[in-house]
Amino acid sequence: MLQTLGRRLLFSYLGVMVTIWVTATTVVYHFLSYNLYQKLDGEIVNLANAAAHNLIATTVGQKVIHTKVPQILDNDDDGDLDIPWQDLRTSNQGIEWFDVNGRLLAKAGKTIYRMSFTADFNVIQYQKIRSITIPVYLHGLHGGGKKLQGYVRVNESTKELEEELDRLLWGFELGGLIVIVLSGLGGWWLTRQSLQPIEQNFQQFKQFTADASHELRSPLTVVKTSVEVIMNYPDIIHPANVDKLAAISSATNQMTQLVEDLLLLARTDTITSIQIIDWITIPLDELLEDLVEFLEPQAVSKEITLKLEISIEVFVKGEAIQLKRLFSNLLQNALHYTPRGGTVIVSLMKLERLVAINVQDTGIGIASEHIPLIFNRFWRADQARSQREGGTGLGLAIADAIARTHGGDITVTSEVGVGSCFQVRLPLAS
Repeated sequence: MLQTLGRRLLFSYLGVMVTIWVTATTVVYHFLSYNLYQKLDGEIVNLANAAAHNLIATTVGQKVIHTKVPQILDNDDDGDLDIPWQDLRTSNQGIEWFDVNGRLLAKAGKTIYRMSFTADFNVIQYQKIRSITIPVYLHGLHGGGKKLQGYVRVNESTKELEEELDRLLWGFELGGLIVIVLSGLGGWWLTRQSLQPIEQNFQQFKQFTADASHELRSPLTVVKTSVEVIMNYPDIIHPANVDKLAAISSATNQMTQLVEDLLLLARTDTITSIQIIDWITIPLDELLEDLVEFLEPQAVSKEITLKLEISIEVFVKGEAIQLKRLFSNLLQNALHYTPRGGTVIVSLMKLERLVAINVQDTGIGIASEHIPLIFNRFWRADQARSQREGGTGLGLAIADAIARTHGGDITVTSEVGVGSCFQVRLPLAS
């Protein structure tokens, strides 16, 4: 239980840390990415505005009839335009000039947008090229308004920027891995520190339960024996005290059963590997057959059909007394909560390395919200309590404890008004 609690605390702590790290990393990464792309967009817009001055239009009246880009040659013989401000652009940029009809007039640079011209004035991302197209207008033409004389498209490769973002993301991932490892170590240490007082209190509680149960057995035995001796001599009992003695005897029996149950739970909590080595091989099919035969009169008295559906031999390792107590608790539980005329079926099937034993009834069923609680010690639903007076509320807790000490578990499926099925899975004897 403490190990499960420790794992839940550790995983919860790691979950919170990972969530914080992922959220922070995502926000920082997108913030930096947005700002870097905004800076890049600003650069290509400035370059486009500078390149727009080289677009020269020839007009007649109010109409632009020809647009050109002056060509200034130098000695590099690269086949493109060389203009006085070309040093403003870098090797990962490219410029294209178009006339009013979208016909390419000239280009400069190495990064060229491979798609056809479109009059879309928004920033476009194509593969690893970022591009923007701006219109160029001729102002003050014979007192008229703005006249379109062409377009300038500027392209810039985003390869370096994306590589930088990839390195940043890789750094975040490496840092996140370090954070998770350190958080795991720190969370494990904090969990251990926080659980130490709980573990000490739990050990003290188990020791107290075992000691108290052991010490209570003697006085209860004395009371029980004394009452039985007195009731063996009815002549000396006043008629008015007969019911009182019967009540004392019933309460003593119930208290004795509770003490025995607590002592059994205390012992299962402290089971050791040496005790496991001392386990013997038990024919489980014979154990269940004897148990069903023993409980048959109780089923007959309640007009309940008790069936045993086992046709194979199965062997497990453990303590016969404890395993008998496990299935006795489940069967008696099924008989108590199954109304007259109902059916209780015990079946068995072999799995790969396990054996599954089903105890199925047509009883009152268990509400879905109660199923996670039924194995808690002293827990009983109001409906169950009204059906079974005098129980201690430890039967299913004892069954679960015995199953766990034998390396198995118990699962439950139930529907109110239809019935329940308790399945016990135990490892097969090798």
